Amino acid sequence: MFNSLRAEYKTPFGAVAAGEEMRLRFTLPPQDGRTPSFLLYRAGEPHPFCRAEMQKEEDGFTLRYTPQEPGLYYYCFMLSDGALLHRAPDGSADYGDGPLWQLTVYKKPYEIPCGFAGRVMYQIFPDRYYKGGGEKQNVPADRQLHSRWDEEPKCRPDADGVYRCNDYFGGDLAGISEKLEEILALGAEILYLNPIFEAHSNHRYNTADYLRIDPLLGTEQDFTALCQKAHRLGMKIILDGVFNHTGSDSVYFNREGRYGSGGAWRDPHSPYRDWYCWKNAATNDYESWWGFATLPKLNSRSQSWREFLCGENGVVRHWLRLGADGWRLDVVDEYPDELVRLIRQAARAEKPDALILGEVWEDASCKEAYGEQRQYLMGDELDSAMNYPLRQAILDFLLKGDGTAFRLRLLELLEHYPRPCWDVMMNLLSSHDVPRAVTVLGGLPMEHHDRDWQREHNTLTVAQYYRGRQLFMLGTLMCMTLPGMPSLYYGDEAGLVGYADPFNRGTYPWGREDTGLRECIRQMALLRGSHPSLSGGEIEPIACAAGLAAWRRYREEEETVICVNPGDQPATLPDAARGETLFTVGKLWERRLEGQSAVILRTR
Repeated sequence: MFNSLRAEYKTPFGAVAAGEEMRLRFTLPPQDGRTPSFLLYRAGEPHPFCRAEMQKEEDGFTLRYTPQEPGLYYYCFMLSDGALLHRAPDGSADYGDGPLWQLTVYKKPYEIPCGFAGRVMYQIFPDRYYKGGGEKQNVPADRQLHSRWDEEPKCRPDADGVYRCNDYFGGDLAGISEKLEEILALGAEILYLNPIFEAHSNHRYNTADYLRIDPLLGTEQDFTALCQKAHRLGMKIILDGVFNHTGSDSVYFNREGRYGSGGAWRDPHSPYRDWYCWKNAATNDYESWWGFATLPKLNSRSQSWREFLCGENGVVRHWLRLGADGWRLDVVDEYPDELVRLIRQAARAEKPDALILGEVWEDASCKEAYGEQRQYLMGDELDSAMNYPLRQAILDFLLKGDGTAFRLRLLELLEHYPRPCWDVMMNLLSSHDVPRAVTVLGGLPMEHHDRDWQREHNTLTVAQYYRGRQLFMLGTLMCMTLPGMPSLYYGDEAGLVGYADPFNRGTYPWGREDTGLRECIRQMALLRGSHPSLSGGEIEPIACAAGLAAWRRYREEEETVICVNPGDQPATLPDAARGETLFTVGKLWERRLEGQSAVILRTR
């Protein structure tokens, strides 16, 4: 018998640092005369590079092994008769052709920037948050400005059949500055801003000028003022770095001619020419992101581009110098590992505590992209990633109630990720790229429906909204009590709903907020911040079954237990859940947790 999730069979739990000894224990029935061997594989290699026979001891077979080189590894066991044992879904050993156990070996020391771990993040889509007022200068004439703040974002193509994303509401940096105290009062201390640089679409992922604030958002002075105020309040700001592609309508590429006669597309001798990937330079045929001609792909191996991005006066360092505290790297799986390391080095050279967060939709510890095993969490690339796998695990649990499946997925992620990065993973339920959580939890499944269907069903019925709202509070409580940085997407706390882009990018409902929902989430965030076991403690699942998930967090002298019941029927609290009630969502009657309810208890 072996189980990688149990301390009596493997220590330490999960990933290990290079040079750190781990102990494995394997047991067989007393009458079984076979002996086990440990087989270790490098990721992507078909044959083991290490085979070690385990030593017989009184209570089984043991092996002490110290991996020396950082990297991604996999292991299994072979018995002396040739039988192989692979990983079962619950971490135990099983015969057959199942997967191997993953072993992440990371570099030591693994340095996580200070000031981020365990803190609550607030994500803002700048055009849709708050309009600070004042006249904007040099705004391009081809932008369509909504006359009312509460209008629906444009969701249909223009008359020529092109969906241009050129409608704006006018949210700006001054507006964000004005609302910083409210964000802080909500319990959030980290701001993640979707792109703020000049670009000719409302999402601004088609950068036109990396060194200029978009004129609708304000000026460089507005940005520095925002950073200065945030820092006075003890808050940090993370910017969105879109470094895989630019807009075709940019000062660098300039296909549309907005920027005169220069640019890589118009001038073969442009200094930006080798920044792009050309299929046929003679005919100006170029590579683009996922085939979108408006997003020409950058040549990540161009030394000129790398210097512009990572040099002493490059983009990465420039905005950190002006007050930013970190970068979120858009579509980071499109970058080569070498470029991710250069970005990190540039950021750390400018600001030693800068955070590098990556957009990764899968398990970031074992991500493969374009046939290469990525090295994101080895200790010299990303500090953190958007935790979409945890989001899916939470939503599945809330909708299906399978606590066992949730426990296994949670432990699998924790087992794969280096312990230092647990507390800076971006734990989200909504973002600008996925439907809002209240809609997922209360509305009809979006599946593969088009924008017309989404628009027709975007307004929830009262019953749908209140079911989604209740489950969203449970999901938020889960994020607030699991390791990581809980992330709130602007407006979720106020009751915003919406399917996919552009419906998930509506304006913040100022004056129409769901104040009860906001207050509930505020209390959760403040509770997390005041209890060290919740913001940075260790974790142990204690009772996960059909209709219930429970885990304990512990740190120093404090221990808390969290129980969540997303189903319609009541559930009995586990024996370990005894102590002072700190917070409830829904109803708790003595030892019975009602349906769609949750409780946080302090047990010592």
